[in-house]
Amino acid sequence: MERVKLSSGLELSRIVYGMWRLGDDRDTSPKHIQAKIEACLEQGITTLDQADIYGGYQAEAFLGGCFQAASHLRDKVEIVTKCGIVAPVGRYADRRVKHYDTTAAHIRHSVDDSLKAMAIERIDLLLVHRPDPLMDHHETGAALDEAVRSGKVRAVGVSNFRPYDFTLLQSAMKMPLVTNQIELSLAAHESFVNGDVAFLQERGLAPMAWSPLGGGRLMREAGTPLGQKLSAVAEECGVDASAVAVAWLLAHPSRILPVMGTNDPSRIAALSSALSVPMDRETWFELYTAALGREVA
Repeated sequence: MERVKLSSGLELSRIVYGMWRLGDDRDTSPKHIQAKIEACLEQGITTLDQADIYGGYQAEAFLGGCFQAASHLRDKVEIVTKCGIVAPVGRYADRRVKHYDTTAAHIRHSVDDSLKAMAIERIDLLLVHRPDPLMDHHETGAALDEAVRSGKVRAVGVSNFRPYDFTLLQSAMKMPLVTNQIELSLAAHESFVNGDVAFLQERGLAPMAWSPLGGGRLMREAGTPLGQKLSAVAEECGVDASAVAVAWLLAHPSRILPVMGTNDPSRIAALSSALSVPMDRETWFELYTAALGREVA
């Protein structure tokens, strides 16, 4: 599988396995999670996407249990995780309101908590999960720089940031922000024209795309023009419609890394099928036109 270089010493697999639904599975045992990871590795998918808040602040610990039971897996994967959201559940059950916290103290504690939960010594990529309207960019930037200098984190980036949020934070940092994980799919395609993707593309930064199937919505559009077009291309290529939707993202020159989240073993085993789908310019625009509900101007 193609690999994408984000920084010196850090490459991610072109398709990323997202673990935000890890806690939704009936089986969260180390053995079952190991089977998912091994199914990914068989396809060349080596990057695992986490966040401290996933599963009510439990998903990282589920992954950590797997690494403790099968320690050989750690050196075969790259770990992405996020911090900055404080919700009144789990370890923060006593908080009054869901909020964002990008203070230095919170970032330091989040990094240490994630390392402990996942039973690892270093996070490969740490992302600030959401833009914080109370962010002191000097404090946040210094904390992210220190996380890298300390060796606890290999590289840093952001998630759900607009270009102005990105440049504000980067202006106070010595280390580069290496990516922005944003919502991108045929169901959420605004970032292709509102400057979000162009901003990253101009800087040579590969976007990470969360919810590349629109939270499953794209697979429930069988009777719509978009659903019909997805199905037609899928039938022609001998793949599932979801593979076509992902191939649409992969065709973009910004080198998008789709973050695929599923607990279904058969779907995990087929994640890389998107790489086999040819996507010429007219097919791309046929799908885009169907998603827009009109032809382009």
